[in-house]
Amino acid sequence: MTTTHPGHLGHPIRPARTARAARAVLPLAAALAAVGVSSRLPLLGPLLVALVIGALVANSRLASHRLLDGHAALTRLLLRLGVVVLGLRLPLADIASIGVSGVVVVVVTVGATFSSTRWAGRRMGLDAGFVTLLAAGFSICGAAAIAAVDDAVRAREKDVAHAVALVTVFGTAMIVLVPWGGARLGLTTEQAAVWAGASIHEVAQVVAAASVVGSGAVAVAMTVKLGRVALLAPTYLVAARGSTAGGGVGVALVPWFLVGFVAMVALRSTGLLPAPALAGAEHVTTLLLAAGMFGLGLGMRLRELWPIPRRRLLLATLSTTVAAGTSLALVVALP
Repeated sequence: MTTTHPGHLGHPIRPARTARAARAVLPLAAALAAVGVSSRLPLLGPLLVALVIGALVANSRLASHRLLDGHAALTRLLLRLGVVVLGLRLPLADIASIGVSGVVVVVVTVGATFSSTRWAGRRMGLDAGFVTLLAAGFSICGAAAIAAVDDAVRAREKDVAHAVALVTVFGTAMIVLVPWGGARLGLTTEQAAVWAGASIHEVAQVVAAASVVGSGAVAVAMTVKLGRVALLAPTYLVAARGSTAGGGVGVALVPWFLVGFVAMVALRSTGLLPAPALAGAEHVTTLLLAAGMFGLGLGMRLRELWPIPRRRLLLATLSTTVAAGTSLALVVALP
């Protein structure tokens, strides 16, 4: 009787490798689809669309397909890589250009929004993981911050879905309210742009609102918004402090992907990267985060997501009000 080596043709090594490759390609394909949908419906954002696609797959007959096995580990890797590449969006020289008053607006608004949201969430008796995700998303940069901080708190898929949905809905409302409020209050174009960058949750939402404010507002608003994104690292550290996510085992205080994020910020700040590389990094960041969101969606059951509890809606309303009110007061008060 003859035996064949496991590496020979016909044995399971090659099919196993093919299956692993297919598992890696699937979330990226879903991310590309999400980007395509979002290009036609930009207010939704590719991360939310990818999350919904994953949830739809999880609640269909495809949920038991073998290609979806082991998606949790791949999801965490994709999200972490996305956060690393996100650092390439942050040139420190540009952030410094907003001046001392702009830095004050950013730091105080982020600190007030994050801390007040966590305080109010605890008083409402809401799940600590959800509260921290919401606080990070509303104070920093929406779904990307939620994905990053989830590594520290390891919240339930339902909590992640609610946080992403709320940051999208409330941020979309701010696209209308900030330009309208700025005009009613008599703010200058620059003041309204700073307000938009300091208060609106998602980067794409900031661009949409600033484009309504007036010419030149987008650049100012985006610079302020990137200042908020730069605070992702310290926000993660605050969220991770004392966390016992994952069965009582404390998470790493400074995980590798956060080190990578800071390293990418430093690399971008050198000015050595050409424009095509930076443009490519933008697309890579979106694809990685969207692919990770697809993976999160695979763990969701739609019947568990709706309706969103009233206390969660109330906390999102409070968080948005603090972000908008604090930044507006500072914009008006500071020179």
